[in-house]
Amino acid sequence: MIRPGVTLALWFALALMIVVNDMIGDTWIAMALTVRAVEWYKVLVPLPYVVLLAIIHARRTAGPRWFEAALLATLLWAPSTVLVDFLYAHWTFGTEAPEFLDRFAFWWGVPYPLLVLTLLAAPILAGWVVARSGASTRASRRSA
Repeated sequence: MIRPGVTLALWFALALMIVVNDMIGDTWIAMALTVRAVEWYKVLVPLPYVVLLAIIHARRTAGPRWFEAALLATLLWAPSTVLVDFLYAHWTFGTEAPEFLDRFAFWWGVPYPLLVLTLLAAPILAGWVVARSGASTRASRRSA
């Protein structure tokens, strides 16, 4: 079942967590670590949270239209979270778009694409796992 309200509420929680994590990374953590280590911190800390929210989303939208719900989450969460992250960097540090796009230069060892890929894949993978487990549970009930 597609539940846009659930998708939007979970996205809001995700965006808030990423902005707060960036603020912590740019203030407290940045005093103790190198710039590259802070970038890794700002990517690795939200990853379990993204997966957790994807699992919550998959369980709340389980059913015959799980793929459409997961696709909605994927298409909302990834681009809008990048936009929120850009707006935070722009309003806080005056970062312009070309400078922000340097965060995607994975060939230099920048970890930011890992977060974006997780935002793209987690809702679909979690939805698929929940749909498969639901189908196997129904099949085992029928055979018993």
